[in-house]
Amino acid sequence: MKKRNTFVVIGNSAAGLSCLEAMREVDKDARIINISREPYKRPYSRCLLSYYLAGAISEDRIWIRPENYYKDLNVEPMLKTEVLSVDEKNRKMKLSDKSVVEYDKLLCAAGASSKKLDIKGIDKKGTFYLRTLEDAEGIISMLKDVNDVAILGGGLIGMRAAYSLRKQNKRVRVIVKSSHIFSQILDFESADMLRSQLEKNGVEINTGLEAVEISGKDRVEAIGLDDGNRLDCQLVIIGKGVSPNSDMLSGKVKTNYGILVNENLRTSNDAIFASGDVAQTYDLLEEKTTINAIWPTAVKQGRIAGLNMAGKNTIYEGSCGMNSVEFFGMSVISFGNVRPKSGEFEELIQADLSHNIYRKVVLKNNKIVGAIFVNDIERHGIILNLALQKIDISDIKDILVDEYFDYGKVIPLIKRQKDKFKRQEYSDTISTYAEGSSFV
Repeated sequence: MKKRNTFVVIGNSAAGLSCLEAMREVDKDARIINISREPYKRPYSRCLLSYYLAGAISEDRIWIRPENYYKDLNVEPMLKTEVLSVDEKNRKMKLSDKSVVEYDKLLCAAGASSKKLDIKGIDKKGTFYLRTLEDAEGIISMLKDVNDVAILGGGLIGMRAAYSLRKQNKRVRVIVKSSHIFSQILDFESADMLRSQLEKNGVEINTGLEAVEISGKDRVEAIGLDDGNRLDCQLVIIGKGVSPNSDMLSGKVKTNYGILVNENLRTSNDAIFASGDVAQTYDLLEEKTTINAIWPTAVKQGRIAGLNMAGKNTIYEGSCGMNSVEFFGMSVISFGNVRPKSGEFEELIQADLSHNIYRKVVLKNNKIVGAIFVNDIERHGIILNLALQKIDISDIKDILVDEYFDYGKVIPLIKRQKDKFKRQEYSDTISTYAEGSSFV
């Protein structure tokens, strides 16, 4: 009689859920275990936490699977449980509840955790990170006693929190160490446009500064800055980026910044796979391995890992870094390398500051490797497809960022290079905060 497989998935967010469902499609009889350190019996979307914090949606819209999800899928959930160690040679794991779980195949989709800030007063009541539903609920529970909020960090996490709390009519001040907000995904010009839009709507942004202390008795009363100033506040949210939760496999499989995987999402150990925010995979535009921590990429990686774990060989070609945000009616999309640091790159820019429009395309050897669009975002799909197909755009370089550039201008180019248009159009994008829209 055929041996019944035991599959274990660590993590129940985008990658983990996608893996569970893919495995069950292929193997109807396998024992599947899902381990999560979170307590919730239904999986939720981290992408929607900003909406919840802003009061734009109710808690019931956070959940992305039905109440009977685990039962219907015939999956055994182990909630409020952490993996303490992995014995990769004997395919066993020790868990925080003192149990030992054996596996035939294991997926690490444990996601990432907020980077901790080490400053005086960090443990005071009213100091939060924003990564989990528990974080969001903790912040919401204090809002009635809060007038002033300090946000430490000008990246996606910090700015989503700033926007959300401004929508709750709080005074919001953002403290950013770098010279501009969104320094990882925008250039100075586009970031400055977004900064102006945020400031017009009451978000105060302070660049080139860093918090050195959180003061108060038992709870937050103020933060001290490295320029000697002090800002009164009753709530501090720290958004200094995230780190992959890969420690459980440290020394067990090959790692770099994240867990290194091959085209099947398999690690250096044949029985262990990784996907989502822990997996270091191939970037199609950067042409190197990195972590592209966006929701649809995690979904795709989880599914491919699950298919491979269940015995259906499937190739993961890679992804590219991409983000989309909208604050107070200003939409921004960026992908790839938007801040080149050497002379081998060429930048095509067209800006209409009076209408808050900005278009930038970055080239290397006449091929698109990155782009930014502010407000005029409809063309981003065309540009992205040209980038992913590695099309030589020499013939249309002079009109690439023009106001009237559209798909029709690309047709002759496609006909001449039609052999390259074989890969399915890349669709891995996410609205990290899209005002007035909805997504899962």
